[in-house]
Amino acid sequence: MRRVFGVKKDKEPPPTVEDASNRITKRGDSVDEKIKKLDIELSRYKEQIRKTRPGPAQEAVKARAMRVLKQKRMYEGQRDMLYNQTFNLDQVAFASEGIKDAQQTMSALKSANKELKGMMKTVKIQDIDSLQDEMMDLMDVSNEIQETLGRSYNVPDDIDEDDLLDELDALESDMGMESEAGVPSYLQPDKESDLEELNLPSAPTGHAAPAGRTNAQADDELGLPAVPHASIRS
Repeated sequence: MRRVFGVKKDKEPPPTVEDASNRITKRGDSVDEKIKKLDIELSRYKEQIRKTRPGPAQEAVKARAMRVLKQKRMYEGQRDMLYNQTFNLDQVAFASEGIKDAQQTMSALKSANKELKGMMKTVKIQDIDSLQDEMMDLMDVSNEIQETLGRSYNVPDDIDEDDLLDELDALESDMGMESEAGVPSYLQPDKESDLEELNLPSAPTGHAAPAGRTNAQADDELGLPAVPHASIRS
C-alpha cells in the first residue's frame, strides 16, 4: 500500500518572525556588499573621466559610469524595501513578545491571587486585634513591674520638687561663696555678732620675745592669756 499511495510527509513548521527577520537581514547585507562594490567601480570611472580628454573615450567611460550608477540606484531601492520589511517584522515581534509577557503576567497574577486567598483563610483580623490587645496589656504589666522594682526605699512620697529646687539653688550659692572666700560655709559665722564673739588671738609669729622683757601676764592651761583677777580691797 505504501508503494501505491506513498507515505504522508510531515509538514514543516511555519517560519517564525525571528527566522523571517534574520533571512531578510542577510539579504540586506548582501545587497549592501553589492552597493559597496559599485561605489568602488564608480570612483574608478570618475578618476578616468577626470584624466581623459573630452571626446569619444570620455563618453564611453561616462556611459559605463551611468550604467553602474543605475545598478546602484536599483540596489539601493531593494535595500530600502528589505529594511522596511525588517522594520515591520521587528514591530510584529515586539507586539508578539508583549502579548507573551502579558500572558505570563496574567498567569503569575492568577497564581498569586489563589495563593493569597488560601493564606487569608488562615489569618483573621479579629485574631490580630486580640493579639495586639494582649501584647499591649502585657507591656503595661511589664512597665508596672519595672517601676515597682525600681522604687527607692525610705524616700517619702510627699517631697515637694519646688523645695528641692530651692535647696539646690541655695547649695549652689553656698558653693560659690566658699570658692570666693576660701572658707567653708559651715565655718563661717552667720552674723557679725558671732564674729565678734569668736575674737580669738592671732597665731604666734614664731619670733622670740626680747631677752630683757618678761611676761606681764600669765597663760592658762590652754596657752591663752589668763584673765586678770580683780584685787579685793580691804
